[in-house]
Amino acid sequence: MLRCGTDIIEVSRIKDGIENIGNKFLERIYTEKEIEYCNSKNVQKYQSFAGRFAAKEAIFKALSDIIENKFKIEWKDFEILNDNAGKPIVIINNETIKQRIKDISISISHCKEYAEAVCIAEIE
Repeated sequence: MLRCGTDIIEVSRIKDGIENIGNKFLERIYTEKEIEYCNSKNVQKYQSFAGRFAAKEAIFKALSDIIENKFKIEWKDFEILNDNAGKPIVIINNETIKQRIKDISISISHCKEYAEAVCIAEIE
């Protein structure tokens, strides 16, 4: 069964969260590798953080059929990294969810003000 999820977010919301809440916000949403990657983007780091946030939201929406209230998920259950070509990939850190997913792909885009992501997941 194929499922799709999408999300768009204002970059300023993520920037405000990072600047006002700081590490508590970052460590709740992002893995160490995600934080390292986004911070390496210097001027565009907030767009990168926002893109990963949107990707995780898109994943939650795509997987809503299997998630529902059956088990608790965390933001860091999904890690958004890049392959050698720079394409974003999803690392699933939750074994219960991982067992239900045959394939998952995401696409992320961002500009100065917005970040958006789309997720296509094949679930059992």
